[in-house]
Amino acid sequence: MSIKELYIGVMSGTSLDGIDVALCEINASSCKLLASAEYPFDARLKSEVLNVIARETTLREIGVLDNKLGRLFADAVNAFIADNQIDKNGVKAIGLHGQTLWHEPDGERPFTTQLGDANVVAASTNIKTVADFRRMDMAFGGQGAPFAPAFHQFLFSKLEGHVAVVNIGGMANITLLEESLKGWDSGCGNVMLDMWISKTRGKAYDKDGEFARSGAIDHDLLERMLDDDYFKKLPPKSTGRERFNETWLAKFLPIFNAIKDEDIQRTLLELTARSIAWDLNQTQTTEAIVCGGGSKNVFLMKRLDELCECDVVVSEKYGVESDFLEAMAFAWLAYKRLHEEVVKLSSVTGAKKDSLLGGIYG
Repeated sequence: MSIKELYIGVMSGTSLDGIDVALCEINASSCKLLASAEYPFDARLKSEVLNVIARETTLREIGVLDNKLGRLFADAVNAFIADNQIDKNGVKAIGLHGQTLWHEPDGERPFTTQLGDANVVAASTNIKTVADFRRMDMAFGGQGAPFAPAFHQFLFSKLEGHVAVVNIGGMANITLLEESLKGWDSGCGNVMLDMWISKTRGKAYDKDGEFARSGAIDHDLLERMLDDDYFKKLPPKSTGRERFNETWLAKFLPIFNAIKDEDIQRTLLELTARSIAWDLNQTQTTEAIVCGGGSKNVFLMKRLDELCECDVVVSEKYGVESDFLEAMAFAWLAYKRLHEEVVKLSSVTGAKKDSLLGGIYG
């Protein structure tokens, strides 16, 4: 059996709701979560990120933001190490996703941008850091996302039957654990729900989906949103906040300006649930394992259970903490990079070949 090594994974998703940090013990056949924590995403910095995404910016703003995010991630890792009394000399590397600003795999010049200077993280923590995971896949013609399917396969491949894994973060992605691994972003996950309740009620998220539950679906609005070209596109496909955002919603609202706030929240939740369920119901899936922050939304999970033709369960059923699965994935990706192992994702992303993912810093 291969030697088990310690890695730290750091994930900050499109929802910008916090920084997930996970300490994992990893070898060739297992990834065990030893400790985990969520650290707050600085409110002012969150506003800066959203402003840069929403409007024209300058190279200076991008550079400063890259440094600030690097320091934020480094501070989270150092706090995590102190809080859990971890001997950093025993940690092989940090897997750092970074903060996605823009993801455009289908443009004339495909690119993706994640900020959070890995040099700053490596220098501040004194731990080797692996980052910039997505661009090599894109250089070989892939979408550069989603990456979670490779880790889902590593964790759950021994399960019998037609199993899917549904990760609901800011965006939602689906993994089909078939002989040839498949995966794609189904569309928005929590991002529109979080945006609307923040805008109308000043809350970071809709706890248990209670605000959505208090409203009613506006079916005309729902159908117009579901008519977006992204939902009609076949995999491989990936998306992000550059598409699903407040500006996107604003295109529809002048037509529906009389809708109550809670009805819009309810309709946005239905958009997430239906886009996931529609994709799953086109497959032979018998069980969908849900992870990510969306798995904690009681009302969203209820709607998925009602809409999906398969059984819907949370990843805790199989001993995997749903909140930290993505952070675990980037710890595992760092393990793969240090061991110079390609990540088998081309069947998911459409890349010409599987490749080594990530650059090593420090």
